[in-house]
Amino acid sequence: MVDIERRSDSEHELDAPPWRRFESTLMATSKSIRRAYDMLFAEIGLNLSEACLLEYVVEHGPMTQTQVAERIGMGRAPAGSIVDNLSSRSLLRRTPDATDRRVWLLTATDEGMNLAVRIGKVDKELRTKMRQGLSQVERELLADILIRIQSNLAGVLS
Repeated sequence: MVDIERRSDSEHELDAPPWRRFESTLMATSKSIRRAYDMLFAEIGLNLSEACLLEYVVEHGPMTQTQVAERIGMGRAPAGSIVDNLSSRSLLRRTPDATDRRVWLLTATDEGMNLAVRIGKVDKELRTKMRQGLSQVERELLADILIRIQSNLAGVLS
């Protein structure tokens, strides 16, 4: 378990320079995670957003572009650009919805499904490296804290 030092009042984090506040560390860590995923996925011709969208369609089956965007927390326009790109590379296919002619369903091609297997391997390898030295209890505690921060921010963002 991590030892937590108590700081004196003069060393309180609110008085610390911005680069020593936990928010800065959190943002820098998030950026590093994104860069690491993008770097590793570049080796298979994708970025993190493309990999997430493709993997989601493979895992959950045919769905609309709007559904995918909502479920992975992405705007419709960026999702549309990614779908266009993945479709032009024959990784996704748009097929008409049998119940609504105005709607297109996204499905993965065989090539897209094969690439999703590689996405899973890259993801597992990176998660293993990121989690080195962290116990299950520490990861769960961190996840709980991050969820509370997201909840606090939801009130600001709504």
